[in-house]
Amino acid sequence: MLQPGTWLDASPLDALPLAAAALALGYLLGSIPFGLLLTRIAGAGDIRAIGSGNIGATNVLRTGRKGLAAATLLLDALKGTAAVLVAPLLAGGAAGAADLGLLAGLGAFLGHLYPVWLRFRGGKGVATFIGVLIAVSPLVAAGFGVVWLAAAFGTRYSSVGGLSASAATPVLLWLTGQPRAALLFAVLAAITWLKHIPNLKRLAAGTESKIGARGTKAPAADEPA
Repeated sequence: MLQPGTWLDASPLDALPLAAAALALGYLLGSIPFGLLLTRIAGAGDIRAIGSGNIGATNVLRTGRKGLAAATLLLDALKGTAAVLVAPLLAGGAAGAADLGLLAGLGAFLGHLYPVWLRFRGGKGVATFIGVLIAVSPLVAAGFGVVWLAAAFGTRYSSVGGLSASAATPVLLWLTGQPRAALLFAVLAAITWLKHIPNLKRLAAGTESKIGARGTKAPAADEPA
C-alpha cells in the first residue's frame, strides 16, 4: 500500500507490528459502546432492550432523550476521528504514516460493529464511518453530511440517509484524488450495507421506524443489535 521510502520500506518485520498496532488501537477505541454507557449512566436502562436493540444514536433517540442521542452520535464519531489522527504517531512522523491512520480507521469501524465487550454485537457504524471520514477528508465529510441530510429528512428514514451517504463517499473521495481512502471507504460502505440488510427488508415491507419514533419492543431474533 505504501511507496518506497516510507516507514514500510525498512523491513516487513518492522512494518507489520506497526500496522497491527494501528488496527488494534483503532479497534479498542471503536469498541467503546458509548450509547450503552451513556443510557445506563443516565438511568435510561439498557438500550439493547428497546427499539431496534442497537447501541447507536438513532436507537438512543427512541428513549426520548435527545441530549443522550446527540452525545452518543458525537462520541461514536469522535472515536473514529481519534483513531485516524493518533495512529500515525506510532510511526514517529515517518513518511507514509498517514496510511496507519487509514488502518486505524478500519479498526475503529470494526470495533464499533463488533465490540468484544458486547460479544461482538455492536452498532451499525454510520457515526463512526463519518468520524473516520472527518479525519481523512473534511471536504468529503461535508459532502456526506449533505447527502445524509437530504436523504434522511427527505424520507424520514435514518437508514436511507446513512446508506445513501456511505455509497456516495468512495466516489467523492476518488473524484477528489484520494484513491487509497476511496478504497477503504468502499470496503466500509459495503460492510455498512450488509449490516443494514434488516433495514432494507423493513423498508421494502414499509415497517422501518422513522426518525423520532419511540420504541419499546426488543429487536427481532434476526436483527443485529
